[in-house]
Amino acid sequence: MAPLTLLLRRGITVAVALALSAFILSFSALPALQPGWLPYVLGALAALWILWQPMTVVRDDLIPAMAIVLSALGLALVSRLSPQLAQKQLWWLLVSLILAIGMGQPFTRFRAFAGYKYLWVVGSLLLFVLLLVFGQEINGARLWIRIGAIQFEPIELIKLFIVFFLAAYLAETADVIGNARPWSVRANLKYLGPLFLGWGASMAILVLQHDIGMATLLLATFAALLYVSTRRLDLVIGGIVIFGLAAFWAVHHYPYVATRIAVWNHPFSDALGAGYQSSQAYYALAAGGIFGTGFGLGHPGFIPDVATDYVFAAYAEEFGLIGALAIMTVFLMLVRRMLFVGAEQPDLYAKLLAVGMGATLGFQVFIIIGGVIGVFPLTGITLPFLSYGGSSLVANFLLVSLVWAISSRLCAAPPSPSPSSS
Repeated sequence: MAPLTLLLRRGITVAVALALSAFILSFSALPALQPGWLPYVLGALAALWILWQPMTVVRDDLIPAMAIVLSALGLALVSRLSPQLAQKQLWWLLVSLILAIGMGQPFTRFRAFAGYKYLWVVGSLLLFVLLLVFGQEINGARLWIRIGAIQFEPIELIKLFIVFFLAAYLAETADVIGNARPWSVRANLKYLGPLFLGWGASMAILVLQHDIGMATLLLATFAALLYVSTRRLDLVIGGIVIFGLAAFWAVHHYPYVATRIAVWNHPFSDALGAGYQSSQAYYALAAGGIFGTGFGLGHPGFIPDVATDYVFAAYAEEFGLIGALAIMTVFLMLVRRMLFVGAEQPDLYAKLLAVGMGATLGFQVFIIIGGVIGVFPLTGITLPFLSYGGSSLVANFLLVSLVWAISSRLCAAPPSPSPSSS
């Protein structure tokens, strides 16, 4: 591909993404987007993020473009729900874009990360220790660490670390694990032992910290990577059974988890107490109908913590079923492109890394939207790019930046002219 053609294609992608983002933000509460110069800086950084890449490679530029548009929609929603949180989200978006740009070059050498597979587990456990020592318990779960005015969730980084570990370990042992007979205890323990030790330790700590939502996300990602690499359905079923037993134990030992299950089963039995949040969300979904009430015409203020846990309910009330299906389609397109990046990779590690990141994003969207509409109990995880949450925003921008780097492929050299026949 000629350099001019490549640059033109990137420029068009950036222009469309920024135009859509500007159009979306034009409906937001302007006092919430302060200081006034910051949105323009964010637009410049977003353009730089996509345009600043080698001219010798071609990437799937729609992946970061969709992330930019989704984050603009999230900013508009948060400004509608809470102007104070929107100002914080603006700064977190600035941090996210700076990190995405800064990590662009290291992510091009992503295959070097495979050499540190156990370091990712150690890093995850260290973050868990920090969480146990310095974490704050909110709504029954200890998930946040506060340093001065900054509050963040280490689990957002841990979910990425676990994918790094799983991709590296399975890339080395997938053939052996895939060929091992299910009844061969010795062969399975030898190669599955470190895998279950690294993944299982994180799962156990999440259950002990009452974070069943993130534990479910890690289980789904683990099952997806295990099946993609080994095609062994028995291991996937075994992991689900173990998680089910752990969740059953948590329901009977942690009142916080038991309450979530009870509210899911009977949300209107205590509509002014424990079920108030979910019942108000159901009312909002019903009020939205097919076409919605219109942006700014709903009543999301009735839903507690709407900007974090129930942003999808607020969105569906004002944009209706059609709007909800549209945003789910955008998420589906983004995840599909990530999985396609994995399918194109020539080596198993790159394939698993891209698939793992795409599965993490996709399952997170599925779990939170399913919880909001009542398919299963609500969890405390955020809707990527749309919910308020600095840690989630940073982690998901890094996730997108990594998969975008994995999608790189060398530009095809232009064909040399054939010699003219005499």
